Amino acid sequence: MIIRKKYLNKLISWKDHDVIKVVTGIRRCGKSTLLKQYQDYLRDNNVMEEQIISINFEDLKFEELLDYRALYEYVENKMIPDKKMYIFLDEIQKVPSFEKAVDSLYIKNNVDVYITGSNAYMLSSDLSTLLSGRYVEISMLPLSFKEFYEVKSGNKEEAFNEYLKYGGFPYLMNMPLNDEQLNMYLEGIYNTVIVKDIEERENKKYLDPNKRKITNIVLLKTIARYLASTVGSIISVKNVTGYLTSSGRKVSASTVDDYMEALQEAFIFYPVERFDISGKKILKTLNKWYIVDLGLRNYMLPKERYDLGFSLENIVYFELLRRGYRVCVGKTDTSEIDFVAQKNDEINYFQVTANMMDQTTFDRELAPLKSIKDNYRKIVLTLDKFTLGNYDGIEVVNAIDWLLEE
Repeated sequence: MIIRKKYLNKLISWKDHDVIKVVTGIRRCGKSTLLKQYQDYLRDNNVMEEQIISINFEDLKFEELLDYRALYEYVENKMIPDKKMYIFLDEIQKVPSFEKAVDSLYIKNNVDVYITGSNAYMLSSDLSTLLSGRYVEISMLPLSFKEFYEVKSGNKEEAFNEYLKYGGFPYLMNMPLNDEQLNMYLEGIYNTVIVKDIEERENKKYLDPNKRKITNIVLLKTIARYLASTVGSIISVKNVTGYLTSSGRKVSASTVDDYMEALQEAFIFYPVERFDISGKKILKTLNKWYIVDLGLRNYMLPKERYDLGFSLENIVYFELLRRGYRVCVGKTDTSEIDFVAQKNDEINYFQVTANMMDQTTFDRELAPLKSIKDNYRKIVLTLDKFTLGNYDGIEVVNAIDWLLEE
Protein backbone atom coordinates (compact mmCIF):
# COMPACT_ATOMS: atom_id res chain seq x y z
CA MET A 1 0.00 0.00 0.00
CA ILE A 2 1.47 3.36 -1.05
CA ILE A 3 1.23 5.94 1.72
CA ARG A 4 -0.07 9.17 0.17
CA LYS A 5 1.74 11.37 2.67
CA LYS A 6 0.69 14.76 1.36
CA TYR A 7 -3.01 13.93 1.31
CA LEU A 8 -2.84 12.05 4.59
CA ASN A 9 -1.22 15.03 6.28
CA LYS A 10 -3.96 17.27 4.93
CA LEU A 11 -6.61 15.08 6.54
CA ILE A 12 -4.66 14.98 9.80
CA SER A 13 -4.39 18.77 9.81
CA TRP A 14 -8.21 19.03 9.59
CA LYS A 15 -8.90 16.40 12.26
CA ASP A 16 -11.64 17.48 14.70
CA HIS A 17 -12.16 20.81 12.95
CA ASP A 18 -15.82 21.69 12.61
CA VAL A 19 -16.00 21.21 8.85
CA ILE A 20 -16.88 18.28 6.61
CA LYS A 21 -13.84 16.89 4.85
CA VAL A 22 -14.64 16.16 1.18
CA VAL A 23 -12.06 14.12 -0.80
CA THR A 24 -12.67 14.30 -4.55
CA GLY A 25 -10.91 12.85 -7.58
CA ILE A 26 -11.16 10.47 -10.50
CA ARG A 27 -11.97 6.83 -9.77
CA ARG A 28 -9.07 4.63 -8.66
CA CYS A 29 -6.83 7.56 -7.76
CA GLY A 30 -6.66 6.29 -4.17
CA LYS A 31 -9.49 7.96 -2.23
CA SER A 32 -10.72 4.79 -0.47
CA THR A 33 -7.17 3.77 0.40
CA LEU A 34 -6.53 7.24 1.79
CA LEU A 35 -9.51 6.90 4.13
CA LYS A 36 -8.18 3.53 5.32
CA GLN A 37 -4.75 5.03 5.95
CA TYR A 38 -6.32 7.87 7.92
CA GLN A 39 -8.40 5.41 9.95
CA ASP A 40 -5.18 3.53 10.78
CA TYR A 41 -3.74 6.84 11.96
CA LEU A 42 -6.77 7.36 14.22
CA ARG A 43 -6.39 3.88 15.72
CA ASP A 44 -2.70 4.53 16.35
CA ASN A 45 -3.64 7.73 18.17
CA ASN A 46 -6.04 6.38 20.79
CA VAL A 47 -9.29 6.33 18.81
CA MET A 48 -11.23 3.14 19.56
CA GLU A 49 -12.58 0.96 16.77
CA GLU A 50 -16.16 1.62 17.97
CA GLN A 51 -15.63 5.34 17.34
CA ILE A 52 -15.05 4.76 13.60
CA ILE A 53 -18.05 4.26 11.30
CA SER A 54 -16.93 3.51 7.75
CA ILE A 55 -19.28 2.87 4.81
CA ASN A 56 -18.21 2.23 1.22
CA PHE A 57 -21.21 2.56 -1.05
CA GLU A 58 -19.58 0.38 -3.71
CA ASP A 59 -19.84 -2.54 -1.27
CA LEU A 60 -23.07 -4.51 -1.71
CA LYS A 61 -23.42 -5.08 2.01
CA PHE A 62 -24.31 -1.40 2.35
CA GLU A 63 -26.83 -1.41 -0.51
CA GLU A 64 -29.76 -0.85 1.83
CA LEU A 65 -28.15 2.40 2.94
CA LEU A 66 -28.48 3.97 -0.49
CA ASP A 67 -31.59 5.65 0.94
CA TYR A 68 -30.45 8.77 2.79
CA ARG A 69 -32.93 8.22 5.64
CA ALA A 70 -31.73 4.65 6.15
CA LEU A 71 -28.14 5.90 6.06
CA TYR A 72 -28.79 8.51 8.72
CA GLU A 73 -30.61 6.03 10.97
CA TYR A 74 -27.83 3.42 10.57
CA VAL A 75 -25.11 5.88 11.57
CA GLU A 76 -27.14 7.36 14.41
CA ASN A 77 -27.72 3.90 15.92
CA LYS A 78 -23.96 3.24 15.94
CA MET A 79 -23.03 6.45 17.71
CA ILE A 80 -21.67 6.21 21.26
CA PRO A 81 -22.86 8.89 23.70
CA ASP A 82 -20.12 11.21 24.97
CA LYS A 83 -17.56 9.81 22.51
CA LYS A 84 -16.11 11.55 19.47
CA MET A 85 -17.34 9.70 16.38
CA TYR A 86 -15.46 9.59 13.07
CA ILE A 87 -17.78 8.95 10.12
CA PHE A 88 -16.48 7.94 6.68
CA LEU A 89 -18.84 7.84 3.69
CA ASP A 90 -17.01 6.60 0.60
CA GLU A 91 -18.43 7.33 -2.90
CA ILE A 92 -21.33 9.18 -1.31
CA GLN A 93 -22.68 10.43 -4.65
CA LYS A 94 -24.35 7.03 -5.06
CA VAL A 95 -26.91 8.03 -2.40
CA PRO A 96 -29.69 10.25 -3.81
CA SER A 97 -30.13 13.38 -1.65
CA PHE A 98 -27.11 12.31 0.42
CA GLU A 99 -26.52 15.92 1.41
CA LYS A 100 -29.53 15.76 3.74
CA ALA A 101 -28.01 12.88 5.71
CA VAL A 102 -24.57 14.51 5.73
CA ASP A 103 -25.98 17.80 6.99
CA SER A 104 -27.96 16.09 9.75
CA LEU A 105 -24.86 14.19 10.89
CA TYR A 106 -22.69 17.28 10.69
CA ILE A 107 -24.83 19.31 13.12
CA LYS A 108 -24.56 16.66 15.84
CA ASN A 109 -22.11 17.11 18.70
CA ASN A 110 -18.89 15.07 18.78
CA VAL A 111 -19.03 14.10 15.11
CA ASP A 112 -16.24 14.39 12.52
CA VAL A 113 -17.46 13.65 8.97
CA TYR A 114 -15.36 12.58 5.96
CA ILE A 115 -16.84 11.88 2.52
CA THR A 116 -15.43 11.01 -0.90
CA GLY A 117 -16.84 11.39 -4.38
CA SER A 118 -15.82 10.74 -7.98
CA ASN A 119 -17.77 13.56 -9.56
CA ALA A 120 -17.47 17.29 -9.04
CA TYR A 121 -21.18 17.73 -9.72
CA MET A 122 -21.88 16.69 -6.15
CA LEU A 123 -20.09 19.84 -5.01
CA SER A 124 -21.56 22.12 -7.63
CA SER A 125 -25.11 21.19 -6.72
CA ASP A 126 -27.06 20.70 -3.53
CA LEU A 127 -24.10 19.96 -1.26
CA SER A 128 -22.44 23.31 -1.82
CA THR A 129 -25.78 25.10 -1.42
CA LEU A 130 -26.73 23.31 1.78
CA LEU A 131 -23.28 23.24 3.35
CA SER A 132 -21.81 26.50 2.09
CA GLY A 133 -18.82 27.43 4.23
CA ARG A 134 -19.00 24.19 6.20
CA TYR A 135 -16.78 21.89 4.17
CA VAL A 136 -13.24 21.78 2.81
CA GLU A 137 -12.39 19.99 -0.42
CA ILE A 138 -9.21 17.94 -0.76
CA SER A 139 -8.68 17.31 -4.47
CA MET A 140 -6.85 14.04 -5.03
CA LEU A 141 -4.86 13.06 -8.12
CA PRO A 142 -3.14 9.87 -9.30
CA LEU A 143 0.47 9.36 -8.22
CA SER A 144 2.96 12.11 -8.87
CA PHE A 145 6.20 11.11 -10.54
CA LYS A 146 7.96 11.38 -7.19
CA GLU A 147 5.48 8.95 -5.62
CA PHE A 148 5.82 6.66 -8.65
CA TYR A 149 9.62 6.76 -8.42
CA GLU A 150 9.66 6.05 -4.67
CA VAL A 151 8.06 2.71 -5.54
CA LYS A 152 9.95 1.99 -8.79
CA SER A 153 13.40 3.37 -7.78
CA GLY A 154 16.29 2.47 -10.13
CA ASN A 155 17.23 4.68 -13.07
CA LYS A 156 15.12 7.84 -12.89
CA GLU A 157 15.07 8.41 -16.66
CA GLU A 158 13.79 4.87 -17.27
CA ALA A 159 11.22 5.30 -14.50
CA PHE A 160 10.09 8.59 -16.06
CA ASN A 161 9.62 6.90 -19.45
CA GLU A 162 7.40 4.31 -17.76
CA TYR A 163 5.46 7.09 -16.02
CA LEU A 164 4.94 8.83 -19.37
CA LYS A 165 3.59 5.62 -20.88
CA TYR A 166 1.63 4.02 -18.06
CA GLY A 167 0.57 6.95 -15.87
CA GLY A 168 0.11 7.02 -12.13
CA PHE A 169 -2.97 5.12 -11.04
CA PRO A 170 -1.81 3.55 -7.72
CA TYR A 171 -2.97 -0.01 -8.44
CA LEU A 172 -0.54 -0.20 -11.36
CA MET A 173 2.25 -0.43 -8.81
CA ASN A 174 0.88 -3.87 -7.83
CA MET A 175 0.99 -5.38 -11.31
CA PRO A 176 3.61 -6.03 -13.98
CA LEU A 177 3.82 -3.12 -16.37
CA ASN A 178 3.00 -4.78 -19.67
CA ASP A 179 0.80 -3.29 -22.32
CA GLU A 180 -1.92 -5.94 -22.39
CA GLN A 181 -2.72 -5.95 -18.68
CA LEU A 182 -2.26 -2.21 -18.47
CA ASN A 183 -4.75 -1.53 -21.22
CA MET A 184 -7.30 -3.88 -19.66
CA TYR A 185 -7.01 -2.07 -16.33
CA LEU A 186 -7.16 1.41 -17.88
CA GLU A 187 -10.10 0.35 -20.05
CA GLY A 188 -11.98 -0.58 -16.89
CA ILE A 189 -11.31 2.82 -15.34
CA TYR A 190 -12.19 4.68 -18.52
CA ASN A 191 -15.46 2.88 -19.11
CA THR A 192 -16.45 3.16 -15.45
CA VAL A 193 -15.84 6.90 -15.44
CA ILE A 194 -17.44 7.55 -18.82
CA VAL A 195 -20.50 5.35 -18.29
CA LYS A 196 -21.04 4.77 -14.58
CA ASP A 197 -19.95 8.04 -13.00
CA ILE A 198 -21.57 10.20 -15.63
CA GLU A 199 -24.74 8.13 -15.33
CA GLU A 200 -24.80 8.90 -11.59
CA ARG A 201 -24.29 12.54 -12.41
CA GLU A 202 -27.25 12.38 -14.77
CA ASN A 203 -29.46 10.78 -12.13
CA LYS A 204 -28.93 13.85 -9.97
CA LYS A 205 -29.48 16.23 -12.87
CA TYR A 206 -32.84 14.70 -13.69
CA LEU A 207 -34.00 16.57 -10.61
CA ASP A 208 -33.07 19.80 -12.38
CA PRO A 209 -35.20 20.40 -15.50
CA ASN A 210 -32.88 23.20 -16.62
CA LYS A 211 -29.94 20.83 -17.14
CA ARG A 212 -29.52 19.08 -20.49
CA LYS A 213 -28.78 15.37 -20.33
CA ILE A 214 -25.80 13.32 -21.50
CA THR A 215 -27.42 10.60 -23.57
CA ASN A 216 -24.93 9.73 -26.33
CA ILE A 217 -21.94 7.82 -24.90
CA VAL A 218 -20.37 7.44 -28.36
CA LEU A 219 -20.37 11.23 -28.77
CA LEU A 220 -18.97 11.63 -25.26
CA LYS A 221 -16.08 9.26 -26.03
CA THR A 222 -15.42 11.02 -29.34
CA ILE A 223 -15.13 14.38 -27.57
CA ALA A 224 -12.91 12.81 -24.91
CA ARG A 225 -10.55 11.44 -27.56
CA TYR A 226 -10.41 14.81 -29.28
CA LEU A 227 -9.57 16.59 -26.03
CA ALA A 228 -6.90 13.96 -25.30
CA SER A 229 -5.35 14.56 -28.74
CA THR A 230 -5.22 18.34 -28.23
CA VAL A 231 -3.58 18.41 -24.78
CA GLY A 232 -1.52 21.59 -24.49
CA SER A 233 -3.33 23.35 -27.35
CA ILE A 234 -5.71 26.26 -26.99
CA ILE A 235 -9.23 25.10 -27.83
CA SER A 236 -12.82 26.21 -27.44
CA VAL A 237 -16.29 24.73 -27.68
CA LYS A 238 -16.36 26.17 -31.20
CA ASN A 239 -13.18 24.26 -32.13
CA VAL A 240 -14.59 20.97 -30.85
CA THR A 241 -17.94 21.55 -32.57
CA GLY A 242 -16.15 22.34 -35.83
CA TYR A 243 -14.11 19.14 -35.58
CA LEU A 244 -17.23 17.05 -35.02
CA THR A 245 -19.08 18.75 -37.88
CA SER A 246 -16.16 18.18 -40.26
CA SER A 247 -16.23 14.51 -39.22
CA GLY A 248 -19.85 14.22 -40.30
CA ARG A 249 -21.56 14.65 -36.89
CA LYS A 250 -24.31 17.22 -36.66
CA VAL A 251 -24.15 18.59 -33.14
CA SER A 252 -24.82 21.98 -31.54
CA ALA A 253 -22.27 24.01 -29.60
CA SER A 254 -24.48 23.90 -26.51
CA THR A 255 -24.48 20.07 -26.58
CA VAL A 256 -20.69 20.00 -26.96
CA ASP A 257 -20.42 22.40 -24.03
CA ASP A 258 -22.54 20.08 -21.87
CA TYR A 259 -20.46 17.04 -22.79
CA MET A 260 -17.17 18.84 -22.11
CA GLU A 261 -18.56 19.92 -18.74
CA ALA A 262 -19.43 16.29 -17.92
CA LEU A 263 -15.87 15.19 -18.71
CA GLN A 264 -14.54 17.96 -16.48
CA GLU A 265 -16.86 17.06 -13.60
CA ALA A 266 -15.75 13.41 -13.80
CA PHE A 267 -12.16 14.63 -13.19
CA ILE A 268 -10.89 13.29 -16.52
CA PHE A 269 -10.04 16.69 -18.00
CA TYR A 270 -9.03 19.95 -16.34
CA PRO A 271 -9.54 23.22 -18.25
CA VAL A 272 -7.00 25.97 -17.61
CA GLU A 273 -7.87 29.62 -18.07
CA ARG A 274 -5.62 32.13 -19.78
CA PHE A 275 -4.22 35.09 -17.85
CA ASP A 276 -3.32 38.42 -19.45
CA ILE A 277 -0.02 39.18 -17.71
CA SER A 278 0.14 42.86 -18.64
CA GLY A 279 -3.55 43.51 -18.00
CA LYS A 280 -3.61 41.33 -14.85
CA LYS A 281 -6.93 39.73 -15.76
CA ILE A 282 -8.39 36.34 -16.61
CA LEU A 283 -9.42 35.86 -20.25
CA LYS A 284 -12.74 34.06 -20.53
CA THR A 285 -12.22 32.32 -23.88
CA LEU A 286 -9.84 29.78 -25.44
CA ASN A 287 -8.68 27.60 -22.56
CA LYS A 288 -6.21 24.72 -22.60
CA TRP A 289 -7.36 21.29 -21.41
CA TYR A 290 -5.16 18.71 -19.71
CA ILE A 291 -5.89 15.04 -19.00
CA VAL A 292 -5.63 13.72 -15.44
CA ASP A 293 -3.38 10.77 -16.34
CA LEU A 294 -1.17 10.06 -19.33
CA GLY A 295 -1.75 6.32 -19.09
CA LEU A 296 -5.42 7.01 -19.68
CA ARG A 297 -4.50 9.22 -22.63
CA ASN A 298 -2.32 6.49 -24.13
CA TYR A 299 -5.21 4.05 -23.79
CA MET A 300 -7.60 6.48 -25.49
CA LEU A 301 -5.18 7.22 -28.37
CA PRO A 302 -3.59 3.84 -29.18
CA LYS A 303 -0.69 3.87 -31.63
CA GLU A 304 -1.03 7.59 -32.28
CA ARG A 305 2.00 9.84 -32.20
CA TYR A 306 1.96 13.07 -30.30
CA ASP A 307 4.43 15.62 -29.06
CA LEU A 308 6.58 14.59 -26.08
CA GLY A 309 6.62 18.26 -25.11
CA PHE A 310 2.85 18.32 -24.65
CA SER A 311 2.99 15.18 -22.50
CA LEU A 312 5.66 16.80 -20.32
CA GLU A 313 3.56 19.96 -20.14
CA ASN A 314 0.61 17.86 -18.96
CA ILE A 315 2.72 16.35 -16.16
CA VAL A 316 4.03 19.75 -15.07
CA TYR A 317 0.52 21.21 -14.89
CA PHE A 318 -0.70 18.56 -12.45
CA GLU A 319 2.50 18.76 -10.42
CA LEU A 320 1.88 22.48 -9.94
CA LEU A 321 -1.65 21.67 -8.74
CA ARG A 322 -0.23 19.12 -6.29
CA ARG A 323 2.11 21.77 -4.93
CA GLY A 324 -0.82 24.04 -4.18
CA TYR A 325 -0.52 26.56 -7.00
CA ARG A 326 -3.35 28.23 -8.83
CA VAL A 327 -2.36 27.74 -12.48
CA CYS A 328 -3.19 29.73 -15.60
CA VAL A 329 -1.82 29.94 -19.11
CA GLY A 330 0.00 33.25 -19.49
CA LYS A 331 -0.51 35.70 -22.36
CA THR A 332 1.78 38.59 -23.14
CA ASP A 333 1.29 41.17 -25.90
CA THR A 334 3.15 39.03 -28.43
CA SER A 335 3.47 35.51 -27.05
CA GLU A 336 2.34 32.89 -24.55
CA ILE A 337 3.76 31.56 -21.28
CA ASP A 338 2.96 27.89 -20.65
CA PHE A 339 2.07 28.42 -16.98
CA VAL A 340 1.64 31.28 -14.55
CA ALA A 341 1.63 29.59 -11.13
CA GLN A 342 0.48 31.57 -8.11
CA LYS A 343 0.48 30.63 -4.42
CA ASN A 344 -0.24 33.32 -1.85
CA ASP A 345 1.91 36.28 -2.99
CA GLU A 346 4.36 34.11 -4.92
CA ILE A 347 4.26 33.91 -8.71
CA ASN A 348 6.37 31.60 -10.87
CA TYR A 349 6.47 31.61 -14.67
CA PHE A 350 7.11 28.30 -16.44
CA GLN A 351 8.00 27.29 -19.96
CA VAL A 352 8.03 23.56 -20.72
CA THR A 353 9.87 21.96 -23.63
CA ALA A 354 11.23 18.48 -24.31
CA ASN A 355 14.54 19.69 -25.72
CA MET A 356 16.40 23.04 -25.79
CA MET A 357 19.51 22.07 -27.74
CA ASP A 358 18.37 23.56 -31.03
CA GLN A 359 19.20 27.29 -31.00
CA THR A 360 15.86 28.25 -32.53
CA THR A 361 13.99 26.33 -29.82
CA PHE A 362 16.25 27.80 -27.14
CA ASP A 363 15.54 31.36 -28.28
CA ARG A 364 11.82 30.69 -28.73
CA GLU A 365 11.37 29.32 -25.19
CA LEU A 366 13.31 32.11 -23.48
CA ALA A 367 11.82 35.01 -25.45
CA PRO A 368 8.40 35.13 -23.70
CA LEU A 369 10.06 35.03 -20.27
CA LYS A 370 12.47 37.82 -21.24
CA SER A 371 9.50 39.99 -22.20
CA ILE A 372 8.14 39.90 -18.62
CA LYS A 373 9.71 42.76 -16.70
CA ASP A 374 8.77 41.85 -13.11
CA ASN A 375 11.13 40.13 -10.66
CA TYR A 376 9.24 36.89 -10.10
CA ARG A 377 10.96 33.56 -10.71
CA LYS A 378 11.15 32.45 -14.35
CA ILE A 379 11.86 28.80 -15.14
CA VAL A 380 12.23 26.64 -18.24
CA LEU A 381 11.72 22.91 -17.62
CA THR A 382 13.33 20.59 -20.14
CA LEU A 383 14.34 16.95 -20.47
CA ASP A 384 17.73 17.70 -21.99
CA LYS A 385 20.79 18.04 -19.75
CA PHE A 386 22.97 20.24 -21.93
CA THR A 387 21.30 23.64 -21.68
CA LEU A 388 20.82 23.77 -17.91
CA GLY A 389 21.87 26.97 -16.19
CA ASN A 390 20.89 30.58 -15.53
CA TYR A 391 20.45 32.94 -18.45
CA ASP A 392 20.03 36.53 -17.27
CA GLY A 393 17.82 35.43 -14.41
CA ILE A 394 15.93 32.74 -16.33
CA GLU A 395 16.58 29.27 -14.87
CA VAL A 396 16.76 26.29 -17.20
CA VAL A 397 16.10 23.23 -15.05
CA ASN A 398 15.94 19.50 -15.74
CA ALA A 399 12.26 18.56 -15.55
CA ILE A 400 12.82 15.13 -13.96
CA ASP A 401 14.92 16.63 -11.18
CA TRP A 402 12.30 19.33 -10.64
CA LEU A 403 9.53 16.72 -10.36
CA LEU A 404 11.54 14.91 -7.68
CA GLU A 405 12.15 18.05 -5.61
CA GLU A 406 9.15 17.86 -3.28
